[in-house]
Amino acid sequence: MLVAERYEKIVQLVNERGSIRVTELSEICGVTEETIRRDLDRLEDSKRLRRSHGGAVSVKDQPFSWRSQPEVPFTEREIMHSEEKQRIAEEAVKLIEPNQRILLDASSTAWYMARLIPDYPLTVLTNSIKVAAELAGKEKIEVITTGGIMAHRSLSFVGPLAERSLDSYHVDKAFLSFKGIHLKRGLSESNELQARIKHKMIGMADQVILLADASKFGVQAFTQVADLERVETIITDQRLSSEDAEPYIKRGIKVISV
Repeated sequence: MLVAERYEKIVQLVNERGSIRVTELSEICGVTEETIRRDLDRLEDSKRLRRSHGGAVSVKDQPFSWRSQPEVPFTEREIMHSEEKQRIAEEAVKLIEPNQRILLDASSTAWYMARLIPDYPLTVLTNSIKVAAELAGKEKIEVITTGGIMAHRSLSFVGPLAERSLDSYHVDKAFLSFKGIHLKRGLSESNELQARIKHKMIGMADQVILLADASKFGVQAFTQVADLERVETIITDQRLSSEDAEPYIKRGIKVISV
């Protein structure tokens, strides 16, 4: 990727998401974090974005609507913090027992889980096209998909039909990821459609287990989903310091760092 192309890619991503971190840009663009920081400095000098702590924010005016924070395409999410997500998924699979009923959302970490789950008797409910396709070759696993409106960027089903389909089910464990995890604001998502279906998912599970790499903590995304009281366990990576994890532990949440 040429330097000029990288500049345009960075500006495009910042404008699409509203904000983005240096670490994510480094992975997407395939260059070092130091290179990205220099890029951001030059782009700020040309008034194409504004630097923030650990990243950049958009200077583009956007209408206030559920579209103001578009979803990150799945093809980008699956490579962002991929090593951390792989370890999180490996740990999450250890919490699944044969014959349980579980829910996997449309996150890239849930897709990593689907790849790792052994082929034993299990019921998996999901709104993810990628997860369903990954489990298709495991004959002992019963896979139930929600149906609904297909969100092209996340390859997930959302909307009223997807939400209503969840009313028919109850699961032992829900494995969920969110755009943001914040001590005061709780769990948040990039848009209203994703927030609504995640809210339903939280309400239908005996146990809610968050799959969250360290970049998600302290983030307040566009739409609030729920507070933290329903969360039993958080599986994260070692970049989350013990000091940052402590407030969640004090709230009675088990924090597993891998």
